[in-house]
Amino acid sequence: MRFGDIPEARIDRAIDHAGLVFHDTYDEDERAGHRTFLRRCERVGAYDGEPLVGLLAAVPLQLSIPGGQLPCSGVTFVSVAPTHRRRGVLTGMLDELWRRCAAAGQPLAVLWASEAAIYGRFGFGPGTQLQTVEIDSSRPLDLRVTPDPRPLRLVPAADAPAVIGPLYEATRGERAGRFARDVYWWSESVLPEKAEDEDDLGPPRVVVLGGDQPAGYAIYRVRDTGGDAPDAVELIELEAETPAVAAALWKYLADIDLTAKVRAWARPADDVLPLIAGDRDQVRVVREAPALWVRLVDVTTALTARSWAAPVDLVLDLRDAALPANEGRFRLTTDAKTCTYERVTDPADLSLDVRELSACYLGGARLVHLLRAGLITEHTPGAARVLDDALHTEYLPFTTDEF
Repeated sequence: MRFGDIPEARIDRAIDHAGLVFHDTYDEDERAGHRTFLRRCERVGAYDGEPLVGLLAAVPLQLSIPGGQLPCSGVTFVSVAPTHRRRGVLTGMLDELWRRCAAAGQPLAVLWASEAAIYGRFGFGPGTQLQTVEIDSSRPLDLRVTPDPRPLRLVPAADAPAVIGPLYEATRGERAGRFARDVYWWSESVLPEKAEDEDDLGPPRVVVLGGDQPAGYAIYRVRDTGGDAPDAVELIELEAETPAVAAALWKYLADIDLTAKVRAWARPADDVLPLIAGDRDQVRVVREAPALWVRLVDVTTALTARSWAAPVDLVLDLRDAALPANEGRFRLTTDAKTCTYERVTDPADLSLDVRELSACYLGGARLVHLLRAGLITEHTPGAARVLDDALHTEYLPFTTDEF
């Protein structure tokens, strides 16, 4: 088995391979979109002789972390031919990816897991959570917060990035787990004219509250439910500077004529909507699930780049079967301004796998819960709670950007 690059001339072969594995047939518009996206990616192929039997793509991204941002590798299109399963193909492609991450200065890798059982053994942990919320909008939305009275306006999708982009970037800095967006990302990922594989969804609509500098916005589509049934509003993204602004946007969505439901497929686990709902039977959280999976590729760089909420002086005994440079005992020392992470021979306070450290890195998972589950070992009583306090963030990490 050989692992190496997929040249641009063979991108169509890679698309055919993905269609085989994911049981998809792509029309020419879909193929054109995949070509454009794959040209932006690192492309790792697995070859058995000449045939391509494995594909892994990695798009370069900038991910918000507590106190800043880091370059990361967004792993996608992971697929292994059905003839070559359980032969080390995925392991070989990821080993090649780790080398490329090191060369590109990407201390993190992230992905959306199509099969959650796979990626933990490669060091990925669920670093963000989402909840899906549904509103019964067949009656007026009951809220405990008075909506912001400023006027709302609709913005054409083509103009939206210039109008709402600055607010997105500002809120991105407040919450870890979110990606920087360029013009391509806004147009092809967030606001494409047609929703992928969703023929019953209308075009994207963007509503903004406020003047030249919006205080909030919502991106949504309307789903045609067919027949005489009322349609449904599908929320893609909502950002608001205050609860009152959020209330105004949610009320707008719930008041759209000829619809009876608002569905937000992904909202933060600490979203204000369930708290400000006057009737929790009207606003229901119908699903909670892991979202973005995180892998610390260069643990030292990742830990020393983020901010810390409390001082720490602990020795971590870290296991990392795939990347030996990360494995061993390290003393983590932080204060309000600095962080060091250095290899030592001192006794460990905590023993854990890189999978668990990756899950906790953005502030979304808690070590005390992992300790209770038997997934980490505490050698010094209270060490897990000390590290939790230092990893704490005001807002839980969250992302909606799929790739």
